[in-house]
Amino acid sequence: MKQHPPAPVRWLPGWLWRYPSAALPQDLTAGLVVTVMLVPQSLAYAMLAGMPPVTGLYASVLPLLVYALFGSSMTLAVGPVAVTSLMTAAALAPLASAGSPAYVDAALALALLAGAALALAGLLRLGFLAQLLSRPVISGFTSGAGLLILVGQLGPLLGVHVAGGAVPAQLRALLAGLGGLHPATAALGLGALALLWLAKYRGEILLRRWGMRESRGAIAIRLAPMLVVLLAVALVAWLDLDRAGVAVVGPIAAGLPALAGRGLAAVPWTQLLLPALLIGLISFIGSLSMAQSLAIRRHQRVDANAELRGLGAANIASGLSGAFPISGGFARSVVNFAAGAQTPLAGVVSALLMAVLLFAGTGLFERLPLAVLAATIIAALASLVDVPELRRAWRYDRSDAAALLATAAGVVLLGVERGILLGIGLSLLTLLWRASHPHIAEIGRLAGTEHFRNVERHRVETLPRALALRVDEHLFFGNVAALEQRIWRELARRPQLTDVLLVLSSVGHVDATAMETLRELNADLLRRGLRLHLAEVRGPVLDALRRSPLPAELSGQIHLSVHRAFVELAGPSDWQI
Repeated sequence: MKQHPPAPVRWLPGWLWRYPSAALPQDLTAGLVVTVMLVPQSLAYAMLAGMPPVTGLYASVLPLLVYALFGSSMTLAVGPVAVTSLMTAAALAPLASAGSPAYVDAALALALLAGAALALAGLLRLGFLAQLLSRPVISGFTSGAGLLILVGQLGPLLGVHVAGGAVPAQLRALLAGLGGLHPATAALGLGALALLWLAKYRGEILLRRWGMRESRGAIAIRLAPMLVVLLAVALVAWLDLDRAGVAVVGPIAAGLPALAGRGLAAVPWTQLLLPALLIGLISFIGSLSMAQSLAIRRHQRVDANAELRGLGAANIASGLSGAFPISGGFARSVVNFAAGAQTPLAGVVSALLMAVLLFAGTGLFERLPLAVLAATIIAALASLVDVPELRRAWRYDRSDAAALLATAAGVVLLGVERGILLGIGLSLLTLLWRASHPHIAEIGRLAGTEHFRNVERHRVETLPRALALRVDEHLFFGNVAALEQRIWRELARRPQLTDVLLVLSSVGHVDATAMETLRELNADLLRRGLRLHLAEVRGPVLDALRRSPLPAELSGQIHLSVHRAFVELAGPSDWQI
């Protein structure tokens, strides 16, 4: 008897009800590897967000389970990340003291708002919002955020108290406070940073010399922060350094978080709305870019709208857990992928292991030095400061490079929110500038053919009394004036012209303003004794033309092709090179 596959359970994600049993060992291994990496990152990024360290562990349990249900990526690893933690701290610093109950309540409210915005955008199928920021602007934002984080962590690394604020003010305060540097704290922090640097930039070479395969070596390097953390805890416990003034994490409450909900009445929700939207946007763009790059390697697809819903639900879960906004982590996702994760079950395994750690292992990290957590954060910044992207942008398009530098400078000098708003504004201004300056090429015929090319790029034949312009953009209210100005400049320069031919082969849309401008242009040309012609008009534009008075008023003709237009406008001896 033929067996039919089981019907899907509609409330379960597709990967779960058709889970391949052969993937189980790989998912279990990847989940274990990512958990070892996730623990120090969760503690460090909670500190960066101004939250109690345990909330970083909270943000690594329920959100991972929820994303596995709603997300579409098979390998994206969500949790606390540097950029969203920095944005959380920047948004909440004016509202309450870091770590205070009011601050924690505001952080979870921020996660709830960001999650609700993302989930709503997913339900409305607004995945195209990922295109709101150009790649150089995103790179500029993350690079600026990396520099901001670096400066902010120098104080904890060296045991010097530095108040928040703009980068120049923090640097001045750091230099002024070096006289009160705590030697043991600085030694631990700098020592941990040196070990992490050695593992990151020389570890693979050493492991290859010892005979370890490259794939396993890459994973081992990613786990170096956990080893450094454990060494630091052991050293503090052995030498009682916390009693000598070394700041440590302190007691961490054991057990799973209680779902939050108290104290939210006093939260300034309206003041958190804009930061939540910005955090949601940055979280979505970064996570989607990472998920898509990993999916391409395995010929998989990522649904942008499902990612919105998955990240939204995960942030809501983080808020309900008493934590802060989260996102897809670059390093964790790469390790998850390299460790062989096949489905989101790897994330479920990580969440369950983190839950076990919260029940039984939090005491292990109570004597973890804050300086070592600062070193962990600083060591992870290399992936944020994107110098290669600046070089590529500078070679390819100076305006993109300028947008990158301006956004990075805005984040460093003006702060996170103003910096990202500056980046969004630059993206939109660049888009509007380019749209308002369409590429318009005068074209001529390649001798002996029916092919027409730009006169500035090829040796072509032209008609002395006809001007043929090819418009390479849609025509709309923002750029039609540029076309009109180009025509009048050419007419002033070449008074012998009698015909103007517009080639619309690249124009897919003409809005009402542009259509009226073409009518006025036709009338002005007719008064001067010139004719206006159109050629290679695409179907949608031709349909729009027929709904307007222009075809009946046109002084020239609508030609099927540029070749036919040139044949009808030229005499046998009219061609010139």
